[in-house]
Amino acid sequence: MAGFEESSWADTAFTDRFLESADLQVVERRRMFALARSFYTHFFGTSGGTRVLDLGCGDGILTFELLKAGGVSEATLVDASPEMLAKAGERLSGFRNVRFIQSTFQDLLKGNGDLPRFDLVVSSLAIHHIPFGEKRLLFGKIYSLLDPGGFFLIIDGVLPPTVTLEEWYIELWREWISEKGRELGRELNFDEFIFGHHQEKRHHDALDTLDDQLGAMRDIGFSDVDCIYKYGIFAIFCGKKEASGEK
Repeated sequence: MAGFEESSWADTAFTDRFLESADLQVVERRRMFALARSFYTHFFGTSGGTRVLDLGCGDGILTFELLKAGGVSEATLVDASPEMLAKAGERLSGFRNVRFIQSTFQDLLKGNGDLPRFDLVVSSLAIHHIPFGEKRLLFGKIYSLLDPGGFFLIIDGVLPPTVTLEEWYIELWREWISEKGRELGRELNFDEFIFGHHQEKRHHDALDTLDDQLGAMRDIGFSDVDCIYKYGIFAIFCGKKEASGEK
């Protein structure tokens, strides 16, 4: 796999364009963040003591949503991009006990990063960039970082299981962007900027089906593995590291 430095995300202009239009580009992005917050408050409450790890944190928006809900005692955010980490630092400047680590997923798999244990590991629109073999290894690493009873929650793009479904999902995506663009009085060139990047070989070839990823999580030992939301190619899925004595 090509290194982070060779990817589009190492290009500051590309990342800035994405952040400026992310709510247009990603179908129901804000709804997915709201569901992630609901997941967090349901399983962990807001009374305090929850340790959170955000992998591929970008500008920190997902952790921001969890911190606003309350109850997070420590938050660790990991990203390969120093620019993204700087933006995350700005967004989270009003919160305490927040730690930032510049690292690729490959570095984490090599054992770098000096990470403690966590109650909740989250990731949004990041893990789909690595091939399936590395996804499996990363899922295993995440499992090892969770305390018993902890959860892994991922928001990500997934590969449709058939070409027939993929064609429809792309149409859903195109319709979403057209509608949002009209609402906000903005225009995005879906075919060139969004679909073109999505279909770029190095990017598209790293996508994997939802079933394959759920199966990998079960094989590693996660329980309560499920897809809790899906809209075309975008999905939220989760798994739990069982506490001792649970079935």
